[in-house]
Amino acid sequence: MPELTLLGVRVDAFDRDTLEEAILADAAKKECRIYEYINVHALNLACDDPRFRDALNSATVTYCDGEGVRVGARVLGRRLPPRTVLTYWIWDLCRRFQEEGRSVYFLGGHDEVVRKAVDLLRQRFPALKIAGWHHGYFAKPGEESRRIVDDINRAGPDVLFVGFGMPVQEFWIAEHRTRLSVGVILPAGSMIDYIAGTRTPAPAWMAGHGLEWLYRLCREPGRLWRRYLLGNPLFLLRVIAQRIRSGTI
Repeated sequence: MPELTLLGVRVDAFDRDTLEEAILADAAKKECRIYEYINVHALNLACDDPRFRDALNSATVTYCDGEGVRVGARVLGRRLPPRTVLTYWIWDLCRRFQEEGRSVYFLGGHDEVVRKAVDLLRQRFPALKIAGWHHGYFAKPGEESRRIVDDINRAGPDVLFVGFGMPVQEFWIAEHRTRLSVGVILPAGSMIDYIAGTRTPAPAWMAGHGLEWLYRLCREPGRLWRRYLLGNPLFLLRVIAQRIRSGTI
């Protein structure tokens, strides 16, 4: 299926199996391929910030992370494969990395959280090669970032997870991409917190119906009400406007 351009952002029609095989194939190449997740929040940010939109479009692969993106595609008369959510997918990914002998590095979260996440992964996947980890609470511009990039390169991971949240992680990756000697970079949002158990995923019935946003809103209303209660309707209006401009309505 040809790629879809949704609110100026490319969304590739990759299903989860295709993504896994592509990541495993790229992991050994040390060419710093970026696999970027796309959800409604990302698309709204991209509408307001051209630099962020460019960062998303510069990724090697963009994949659908949110049910809202699939709804937007249907408004435009297109279909996307079922979404792939890293929070749930990470366990299967690590199993595959263990089987294939690929090494990983985790960058993000508080220090105690990322350490706990690494400990739990080691318990679950004893043969998984964890090349290193570092917390995400450091000054992104300047010498500390350069030192962390050097540490990552010394560790030599095949796959680097960067979990600062949007858009900070994308801007950091864009700034340091040419210096990083890794195979694949996966922007990870709050994935490390979920691995560590400091955040809990939505119940299966909510996840199965694309309602994680509602679960997260109920858990963190003060932080997320604008993103969801204002952002979701705004996204839909923007997609309808795109369809009108395309002359198909």
